[in-house]
Amino acid sequence: MNFLVTGGAGFIGSHLCERLLHAGHQVWAFDDLNSFYDLPLKQGNIRDIQSLAKPFTFVKGDITDRAAVDELFAETQFDQVIHLAARAGVRPSLLEPALYQRVNVEGTVNLLEAARSSGVKKTILASSSSVYGVNSKVPFSESDPIFKAISPYAASKLACEALGHVYHHLYGMDVTMLRFFTAYGPRQRPDLAINKFVQLILAGKPIPVFGDGSTARDYTYVSDIVDGVMACTERNFGYEIFNLGESQTVKLSYMIELLETALGKKAVIDRQPMQPGDVPITFADISKAERLLGYSPKIKIEQGIPLFVEWFRKTQS
Repeated sequence: MNFLVTGGAGFIGSHLCERLLHAGHQVWAFDDLNSFYDLPLKQGNIRDIQSLAKPFTFVKGDITDRAAVDELFAETQFDQVIHLAARAGVRPSLLEPALYQRVNVEGTVNLLEAARSSGVKKTILASSSSVYGVNSKVPFSESDPIFKAISPYAASKLACEALGHVYHHLYGMDVTMLRFFTAYGPRQRPDLAINKFVQLILAGKPIPVFGDGSTARDYTYVSDIVDGVMACTERNFGYEIFNLGESQTVKLSYMIELLETALGKKAVIDRQPMQPGDVPITFADISKAERLLGYSPKIKIEQGIPLFVEWFRKTQS
């Protein structure tokens, strides 16, 4: 099949492109290579995919550019679209809320419109665990109310989920929304905690710890995320939402201990107050994904952290 992966040069996107290619599909990656983090990192991801010598096409373009999106769809008949491109991150969204709405919401409308007009069979959209906000009930279930977003980023993802439902309802499109829970692993964005902490610890610099270390995240290894996405490509649901997480909460203090063990070096802690927009816990109820997708995450944090450190040392040497 012909797959379009927006954000295909990024962290999750590049892994997904590789998996689709290994499965025998043809893949187009659409990415604007923006300056959110260092361009050479994304260029390296593209080179890694190209080195597989499989049917892969990279197209540089911006999802907010409707003409560029329409041109892409006019040139190729895609069987499925996997829309991962977005402005990411809770804290950066506080600084540029309008940008986050323009890219994430307007860009998603452009993709859905292009998919609708060209008759794409299935569209998979990336959402986020941030849509749950400060959820008093754990673990978080897809049926929980989600009307109390606490960051512009979360609000933009809520809007994308609503748009997905609109396009299913009005046009009968098959749309699947995936709520990712704190993905990590090789190629992780350098601004995210695990990658940033490894860089700072190795450099002997303090790591910023917001709060007392008791905040907890459902850290999900990237290969498990990709397993869930791939399962979605093989099934039709009409409109459905799935949590993709590890279903295991890990306190920040414990994650730091695992990093120290894997690196063989103690961290210098720079304790800071909790940040606006941050939630105290994320915890995925994955029973629905297990039942309907056969989703079964395999990499626990105790295995994933050493794997990440191994990759980091190899690529930074």
